[in-house]
Amino acid sequence: MFSTTDTIVAVATPHGRGGLGVVRLSGPDAMRLAAALTHRAVPFEPRRATFARVSVRAPETDSPLLDEVVVTIFPAPHSYTGEDVAEVSAHGSPVVLAGILRSAVLLGARLAEPGEFTLRAFLNGKRDLVQAEAVADLIDAVTPLQARAAFDQLEGTLTEAIGAIEVGLFDLSARLEASLDFPEEGYHFIDAGELAASLDGVIRELNRLLADASRGRLVREGAMVSIVGAPNVGKSSLFNTLLNANRAIVTEVPGTTRDLLTERCDIGGLSLALVDTAGIRETDDVVEREGVQRAQGSLRVSDLAIVVLDRSRPLGEEDLQVAEATGDRSRVVVVNKVDLPSAWSGRPPAWADEAVHVSVRTGAGLEDLARRIVYALSGAHALRDAPAVTNVRHITLLEDARTAVIRARAAFESGSGALPEEFVLADLQDALDRLQEVTGRRTSDDLLRHIFQRFCIGK
Repeated sequence: MFSTTDTIVAVATPHGRGGLGVVRLSGPDAMRLAAALTHRAVPFEPRRATFARVSVRAPETDSPLLDEVVVTIFPAPHSYTGEDVAEVSAHGSPVVLAGILRSAVLLGARLAEPGEFTLRAFLNGKRDLVQAEAVADLIDAVTPLQARAAFDQLEGTLTEAIGAIEVGLFDLSARLEASLDFPEEGYHFIDAGELAASLDGVIRELNRLLADASRGRLVREGAMVSIVGAPNVGKSSLFNTLLNANRAIVTEVPGTTRDLLTERCDIGGLSLALVDTAGIRETDDVVEREGVQRAQGSLRVSDLAIVVLDRSRPLGEEDLQVAEATGDRSRVVVVNKVDLPSAWSGRPPAWADEAVHVSVRTGAGLEDLARRIVYALSGAHALRDAPAVTNVRHITLLEDARTAVIRARAAFESGSGALPEEFVLADLQDALDRLQEVTGRRTSDDLLRHIFQRFCIGK
């Protein structure tokens, strides 16, 4: 892992130009470096934004750079990292920020690695591992629901829930250990009925946390949704409407879309990768045929297919082929152009009975379509409450902990009420180990490196 005894520095704001740019320092020399950068003899007052000037050297030309800045210092342990921290807010010129960064390094700082500030916060007990991962999730959030889920974990809601389960397991383990310490006397510090009830209670709590896990992953990671159908049924128009932007070319000429066009959008709180595809049909055009193959490939890997039909023209063989190709997967059937007279004769196929009827031109039915998309992906008509568990690492460890407790329950039952403490205790310890891996009280350097390397530099 990284050294934690030196002072690190990084630009904490995004790359590019902006009104402000922040250079963050953390470590034992952070205060000294802040004073040296601003040529200030009087110490900065803690947690008070102070106007100052910097005079630094440009990275390439070594010419002097001057800027007016605001410096705020946070003495340990009352800082983000738990160490002395100084933040220099300058104008957001990349040249100025690079000059401050270069000068800090020349004065003795080291460039921070990705996620190293949050890693120090974890190592210094300011954040547990769940909260540290939530920092990255909050930065990456692109929908309000993603931000709420990440902020809840940052506030410690999942940590508290796991902590309550751990308390119960520790109590059971301690009483079973005590029973093992007095085998000759025949003392049991917990009776069979109480042990069974306690194990059942722990299993219920783990089930409660995991009940919403699939929805949690969906909120955090989003989903891929492909819009498919025959040519000229309105796929690209629907794509543009859902994005609220004219991203796809729309013409009356069949086969206009010949490649995959993917954009992110927020539908019902879910971050969806929406894919506009070429119209699926038999064709001799080499380019269009490649587009059809890509559309079919996109359909295979998508979490949901939106099958678009055109009610203003008769159902054709191409429509039926698309419907058949999507019959064994999650889909939402959309009947488009309901503002025009219907050209369908007879009774529509059974799979069209529950279709969403929309008009992309007038906007009719689009709210219903958004609800159906959310329901098809999550099983809920609306996503209002942020899920407690969203991270696949947490889900896997909680599932392992539940399996261990279930094994402990089975070991107890196999003893016919004779309380086989050794077997139950081993499984309970396994469950505790998994829970402690979630919060980071028990973890490896390789895991920490893997987690924090996905952070941005400066966080």
